[in-house]
Amino acid sequence: MIGALVVIIAACNAQKKAGMPVTSFDKQGHRGCRGLMPENTIPAMLKAIDLGATRLEMDVVISKDGQVVISHDFYFHETLTTTPDGKTLTKEEAEKLLLYNMTYDSIRKYDVGLKPHPDFPQQKKIPAYKPLLGELLDATEKHAKETGKPITYNIEIKSKPEFDGKKHPPVEEIVDLTMKVVRQKGIESRTLVQSFDPRPLQVMHRKYPGIPIGLLIDGRDKRSLEEQLQQLGYTPDAYNPHFSLVTQELVDQCHQKKIKINPWTVNTLDEMKRLGSLKVDGIITDYPNLFSELN
Repeated sequence: MIGALVVIIAACNAQKKAGMPVTSFDKQGHRGCRGLMPENTIPAMLKAIDLGATRLEMDVVISKDGQVVISHDFYFHETLTTTPDGKTLTKEEAEKLLLYNMTYDSIRKYDVGLKPHPDFPQQKKIPAYKPLLGELLDATEKHAKETGKPITYNIEIKSKPEFDGKKHPPVEEIVDLTMKVVRQKGIESRTLVQSFDPRPLQVMHRKYPGIPIGLLIDGRDKRSLEEQLQQLGYTPDAYNPHFSLVTQELVDQCHQKKIKINPWTVNTLDEMKRLGSLKVDGIITDYPNLFSELN
């Protein structure tokens, strides 16, 4: 029997054909479409839109000059990076290239699309750089309008208490800088902000109460849902755990609290079907092309 996810996606497609807004199932492209294009780049986001993702998931960090940069890592990761003079980096060299210590004009000179990624053999190799959040939003909004594919956003704030003042500014500054761009681009109503760190989510709840919040949960976090929510201090709009943690009991607990559950990073059809049968509200994947294969 086809999993519940297939039924949900079919309903979404029917809504599209009827010109109705797609709200039933959240098809999220992780870092755009990391399995197919260089992660967290403009080409990855545009490709995800073309593949039918309904939400673009991305990460933000802050540069030395206070710019909001799209990047999962606080530094130029050795797996992704080619230097301005065409060289690759050792792990030690890479970790010294902290984006928080670099101005954006310096950051933009590094390539993050040409080096083959060992974990994603299907990933297309093209010249690419770490864009500013505002620049990326300009590109995705334009592309979504041109292709007639409405898009929403999931912006992950990267922070850890031990990195305060070293790899990133205070969390309130990160939140304010990010939200300034979100407001400038007029996407507040289509944006969810998530983080593993409860601190920026607490700032969001206090200063930007109209923006939906997602609590990210690492696969090694074995606390109960109640314990995790107690640390956060309020009930978020979404609960986004590693897919290995998702059980029927957890899904039911979230839904009883009116919390949507969107597992990450789900990269196989079988796992998508399993999670769909549990009636999750969305899926975050490196391969948004897999959604169409479920039809």
